[in-house]
Amino acid sequence: MHEMVPIMQKCIDNCLRCYGVCLRTAMSHCLEAGGKLTEPAICRTSAHFMLIGTDHHKHTCRECAEICTQCAADCRRVGDMQACVDACRSCVESCRQMAA
Repeated sequence: MHEMVPIMQKCIDNCLRCYGVCLRTAMSHCLEAGGKLTEPAICRTSAHFMLIGTDHHKHTCRECAEICTQCAADCRRVGDMQACVDACRSCVESCRQMAA
């Protein structure tokens, strides 16, 4: 187990924020707009791995960054989902740092 460093705490916060925003958006706007639902659980999983202190967070963060990149693009394309786009972009940036 490793010590919680500020960059990891920021990533956890960004992942959990992204999870919440994406889940709320998926359950409301996406369903109404007929958009494809992107699975926000990877953000929650990445935060979980960092919180328990496993080095495997590097793997989940790498996948999370990839999935959130696609989610941001999908949300931008569907439109009227800027909060989700912004949350995904923050999550991507943090997760890329943690995966490095």
